[in-house]
Amino acid sequence: MLSRITVDPMNTSTPTLSEPHALDLSIGGMTCASCVGRVERALRKVPGVQDAAVNLATESARIQFAAPEGGDAAMDALLRRAVRNAGYEPLTPAASEAREQDTSPWAGFAPVAIGLLLSLPLVVPMLGDLFGAHWMLPAWVQFVLATPVQFILGARFYKAGWHAARALSGNMDLLVAIGTSAGWGLSVWLWLSAHPGHEPHLYFEASAVVVTLVLLGKWLETRAKRQTTAAIRALHGLRPDVAHLLGKGGEVDVPIAEVMVGDRLVVRPGERLPVDGVLREGQTQVDESMLTGEPLPVVKEPGGLLTGGSINGEGRIVLEVRAVGAETVLARIIRLVEDAQAAKAPIQRLVDQVSSVFVPVVLLIALATLLGWLWAGVGAETALIRAVAVLVIACPCALGLATPAAIMAGTGVAAEHGILIKDAQALELAHKVDTVAFDKTGTLTVGQPRLAALAVVPGLDEAALLRDAASLQSGSEHPLARAVLQAARERGLEVLAPDGVRAVPGRGSDGEVQGRSYLLGSLRWMEELGVALGPLAERARTLQDGGATVSALVQRTGQGLTLQALMAFGDEPKPGAREALAALKARGIRTVMISGDNRGAALAMAQRLGLDAQDVRAEVLPGDKAAQVVALQQGEGGQGDERRRAAPRREGPTDQRSAGPTSAGGQRPSAAAERGGHIVAMVGDGVNDAPALAAADVGMAMGNGTDVAMHAAGITLMRGDPKLVAAALDISHRTVAKIRQNLFWAFAYNVAGIPLAALGYLNPVVAGAAMALSSVSVMSNALLLKRWRM
Repeated sequence: MLSRITVDPMNTSTPTLSEPHALDLSIGGMTCASCVGRVERALRKVPGVQDAAVNLATESARIQFAAPEGGDAAMDALLRRAVRNAGYEPLTPAASEAREQDTSPWAGFAPVAIGLLLSLPLVVPMLGDLFGAHWMLPAWVQFVLATPVQFILGARFYKAGWHAARALSGNMDLLVAIGTSAGWGLSVWLWLSAHPGHEPHLYFEASAVVVTLVLLGKWLETRAKRQTTAAIRALHGLRPDVAHLLGKGGEVDVPIAEVMVGDRLVVRPGERLPVDGVLREGQTQVDESMLTGEPLPVVKEPGGLLTGGSINGEGRIVLEVRAVGAETVLARIIRLVEDAQAAKAPIQRLVDQVSSVFVPVVLLIALATLLGWLWAGVGAETALIRAVAVLVIACPCALGLATPAAIMAGTGVAAEHGILIKDAQALELAHKVDTVAFDKTGTLTVGQPRLAALAVVPGLDEAALLRDAASLQSGSEHPLARAVLQAARERGLEVLAPDGVRAVPGRGSDGEVQGRSYLLGSLRWMEELGVALGPLAERARTLQDGGATVSALVQRTGQGLTLQALMAFGDEPKPGAREALAALKARGIRTVMISGDNRGAALAMAQRLGLDAQDVRAEVLPGDKAAQVVALQQGEGGQGDERRRAAPRREGPTDQRSAGPTSAGGQRPSAAAERGGHIVAMVGDGVNDAPALAAADVGMAMGNGTDVAMHAAGITLMRGDPKLVAAALDISHRTVAKIRQNLFWAFAYNVAGIPLAALGYLNPVVAGAAMALSSVSVMSNALLLKRWRM
């Protein structure tokens, strides 16, 4: 992982001095949970650092700090010095990148191979003893074979252990160094003090084999770590190195780093799109499966948006660049996945507390084992070997890997299926969700409503009113506004330039078209303004009962407000939305639909989706969605608001984009367990959903929505497919299950292994093998998540 400084992965604006900065730093030499604690303490002591989280599985640190006086470069240097002073290696970006790119299955195996070659002759005589054969090597041969393993191959343990001891701390390296040194030293003493002609039983094989097994375990662990980061490497691999720049002289191949916004690039059939852009020439189908998980190609026509990293189909196309570098969708996806894998889950806090005292406690247990057996009269040799077994079998590394390994595997497999998990807390909490609230428009429905009916006051010109309504909405991006514009274009009506258009959040808009002043919005707004529906009142009720969303066009004159026309809009459920809700119900999860529609329209759509009437929250203003989420969390019905707002209402065709997120980073710490209520997930896609996404225990933003919604959510669904909601909850459930399994085995291993070693039931060789196996088993169990399929 490269060292990089960011402000927020979903916010590409220029940072201000008041914003907290974040830096990712790759660190070499960490071996266990105790190392993690020591590095975190060292980083937090640096002036200006607000928080530091170290991840053993990714061998990286995420540091948050206030803007330093000397700039980011000065802070980077201070943090690197702190890591080095703590006894670890802060990797340069070049070294970190080289380590990530070294994906050979046998990378780093040479020390293990040498250790195996030197240790094997020491182990063979032990096997001979099982068959009554005496194959003991001469003492000097054992010494020659074991010493290079102990002090050359095992030098890393001494170095790291010494740094830990100097810091009055402890880690796995210190335990291995003390334990194997004791076995080696005891063997040397027995050899040199033996009577002439007497061959004492030596323990060179124990020290050499333990060092080799630990090296083997760390190598296997490193291989497993590479597999957990395969998703990140796959995403990096989607970026081509060269783009075909279309200039005055034709096509020119240029490095991707030289591409600028506004350039026109040629993409040939079968090539990956180098950057984000807009299709200007040609027509094609694009494979976006690696980004969205959608297996079917997507048809692209001129004006369509193209995402860098996807694969062009059969057509030669020309695209205009809209985003490059860190601003592309692919770069932001990579940052989100990296952030999630670097984050520390809340459950890890317990592990950190245990790890902080683990090594000192083990040292005390080993000392007690030595003194206890000496007191029991078994002799110094036996007592020392049993104390060594205690030191060797203790494994804080399994504790340190249990949580991050599972999180890395879970977030990686989720990303492969189009589910981006922004933080570890959302991943850990999602499995507890018992209620899922959906925004209706664009989340459960296609979000492309059409003008189904236009009812005008008798005597008025229908075409002229539709033209004026479309003109009034010409600058809006609201789905209903687009429906009005589309209807006007289909009739060949000219759209005029409006004046003084003003959006009224949650209600509609007003403005002027060629001197005529209009209001266009929901029936509730019209009721608040005292507008009588007059001859169209019965028609409005009929349209609403039929499930339509009804808006009113009203003209403002010197005599007041006069109704001109009613507009009824219809939308369709998303394909698979009904099945997605049924799948959640089958898991015992309550599903709720929140809509700004009138109750008739909302109930009609709910019936098509298979929702019960009591699970519909209708006539909800954009700013009240968060309150509905809170009501669901507290176990309230939430539709008491409906009784207070009995009159039918619906937002008109306007931009409801004044409501912004109340949280800048997604999930606040959930208090659901403390309040004794429900764990609620909110699924939405628009800016007006952001407060509700932030208020929910778990926010899920549809990837076809806005950046603000994705910024406020802890989970982003890259496809606008409601089925991904159940998939995200299932991944969370399986990931948390792996975390619990890993922690159980890591704790159980130490709780069972240390007493067995202290009681003399395990020799150091078996203890060393068990310690190596514990870390490998934790990583292997986490990797089983990679088999998950939707």
